[in-house]
Amino acid sequence: MAFKRSIAFGPEIILFSIILFFIEFVRGAVAISFIPIYGEKSLGLSLDIIGVAITAHYLTDTILKILIGWLLDRMSVRTVVHVGLLISLLGVVLLGFAEYPWMFIMAAAIYGIGISPIWIVCLTKVTEERRATQMGYLYTIWFIGLGAGPICSNLLLDYSPRLTFYLLVGLSLVAWVLSLFISNRQERRVATIPFSEQLAILREKLSRMRLLLPGMILQTTGAAMLVPILPSFAEKQLGINNSQYSILLVAGGACTILALMPMGRLTDRIGGRKWFLVGGFSIFALSLGFLATTPPLWQCVVLAAVLGISYAAVLPAWNALLAAYVPPAQQGLGWGIFSTVEGIGVMVGPVAGGVIAQLQNESNVVWISALLFAIIGVFYILFPASLFTGGEDKRSVS
Repeated sequence: MAFKRSIAFGPEIILFSIILFFIEFVRGAVAISFIPIYGEKSLGLSLDIIGVAITAHYLTDTILKILIGWLLDRMSVRTVVHVGLLISLLGVVLLGFAEYPWMFIMAAAIYGIGISPIWIVCLTKVTEERRATQMGYLYTIWFIGLGAGPICSNLLLDYSPRLTFYLLVGLSLVAWVLSLFISNRQERRVATIPFSEQLAILREKLSRMRLLLPGMILQTTGAAMLVPILPSFAEKQLGINNSQYSILLVAGGACTILALMPMGRLTDRIGGRKWFLVGGFSIFALSLGFLATTPPLWQCVVLAAVLGISYAAVLPAWNALLAAYVPPAQQGLGWGIFSTVEGIGVMVGPVAGGVIAQLQNESNVVWISALLFAIIGVFYILFPASLFTGGEDKRSVS
């Protein structure tokens, strides 16, 4: 009870947390493990088709966040989430039977459509006075699910690809059924505000935070650049095997999970989002730079742990910062737009990282990513503190 009071969530947050965990478990397993391995080994698809399928997944997920945010401001949460999860369930089912390239790409795209609503819903449920702490909690759930999915999927794919497929379908089905228990009431009365007026309000907010927009894109680009090259970098540049690479992932992931809640509480207690972001991004850049020098294994483990802690410092502070620019009466649309802006980097980063690694080598990708995060750290140092509190007095827009 004490923990629940300290988090100060609404009555439905446990249900949303469970749904979020299942969704992110399946998402991590599908995007990182199932699509590449099952698509190539079981369906016999070429790697370029698999790459297009992954891109299609993130593309639809990112683009549709604006539409889904708009729908959440006009329809009940249960309706939007329930329909979305039904679409995602259909996408997972189609992945298992998509023997033709176009079917496989379409299935991945459909799956991206269905999982868009839940994260935006969770963002709108967070209370203002405990935002960083609550975001730390939600990110912990998200990170555990996203990390556990690929690990379990990799182990099961070696044993039985079909069993892995049935597990993912089953968990998607469970999440869809759980969404039936979401309250059907509409918590924000915003239907009387014309869409054009909402866009005008958001345009004003985006204008106030326009100096932050480059950082939004650069930080997701820098992180996404590492996704396609990390396994190859670990093997070719660091000279470590798969089991040792797993140790690095566990070290980074465990430190992130353990640090998220404390960092969220510190952000709420101390304030100063600016310095959490500056410190987090700067340490992240330094750690990546050291990692690019190909240190021995024990130093790599330490660096992975530091990367995890710095990542945990950034996440709650960053979302608390974005929340200062979301109009209270247009939270669904506002979070949808911000998620879409951040998603630009997620789509661009993997392509950039892969091309650079192909033309040069994996170490250069890590160096460039480190440089991007260093630029972001310096970028935020130069800005006044008012930029990190919304740039205005806290007042409602209705």
